[in-house]
Amino acid sequence: MNSEENPQGEEHPKGEEPESVTPPAADTGSGNAEPEQTRPDQPEPEQPRTEQPRPEQPRPEQPRPEQPHSEQPEAEEPEPAQQTGRQRLVAVLWPPRVSRAQLIVALLLFVLGLGLAIQVRSNSDNSALRGARQEDLVRILDELDNRTQRLEDEKQRLEDQRTELENSSDQAEEARKQTVQKEQQLGILAGTVAAQGPGITLTVQDPSGTVESDMLLDAIQELRAAGAEAIQVNDIRVVADTYFTGTGADIEVDGKPVKAPYRFKVIGKPQDLEPALNIPGGVVQTLEKEQATATVARSQKIVVDALRPAKRPDYARSSAQ
Repeated sequence: MNSEENPQGEEHPKGEEPESVTPPAADTGSGNAEPEQTRPDQPEPEQPRTEQPRPEQPRPEQPRPEQPHSEQPEAEEPEPAQQTGRQRLVAVLWPPRVSRAQLIVALLLFVLGLGLAIQVRSNSDNSALRGARQEDLVRILDELDNRTQRLEDEKQRLEDQRTELENSSDQAEEARKQTVQKEQQLGILAGTVAAQGPGITLTVQDPSGTVESDMLLDAIQELRAAGAEAIQVNDIRVVADTYFTGTGADIEVDGKPVKAPYRFKVIGKPQDLEPALNIPGGVVQTLEKEQATATVARSQKIVVDALRPAKRPDYARSSAQ
């Protein structure tokens, strides 16, 4: 026969084969079950569709750092900025490369600089004034003012003498007169001429013998700084080269012994001489600390009559001769 009949008696055209139907899953309960053939008039069972995976939609990619593509030409590197002189110096000096010789030289330079700084400071620093109290500074300032005033008076006097010499009809007589006055002034300073005038009297009592020679010398220096023009200690005239030696009860002035009480006769301005001795920490307080007593009395007439022999210089001669 040209056509084959299926079990149901349907014919299929020649050359066409019946569509194969996927047999159902075998029954696990029976091992002899045969697969059933589907009839052509029955609809084919739908095969389960296998869902194909959906293409994932591209997520927004995060920006990645751009990497230079091998095919693109490399960007030209910027040329390093030219360094300044200071930067080059820092680069040379840091980090330091110190050798032993350089360390020794640096140490020697440091010691030399430190010595120079100390020397300059010691020369410029006045330690006496730096540590002085306010009262001492006031006294020193007053003494400087008084000294300035005395110098101004001396300048005015010399100018008056010059004017008298220029205006005098007898200039020779006027010159002789001024020479005599100058001789008397120099004689008072040299101790060869007696002097009198206003001043003070300083009396130092030393019952315990604790007064030293340097304390008496300090009194002389204070009086001279205050403007004393003539000074006499007991019966000895004090001049420019007077010196004090000894201790306690064996004090000597210019090699001559002096005993307590020590009496100073001073010619000068009393308003300047007395405060110079009574300042805090001055001569009077220093003597009182040594169990001595010092009293100062003003007077309008002080007589300094102790004289010193005039000495002729061995080498010095007047330039006027």
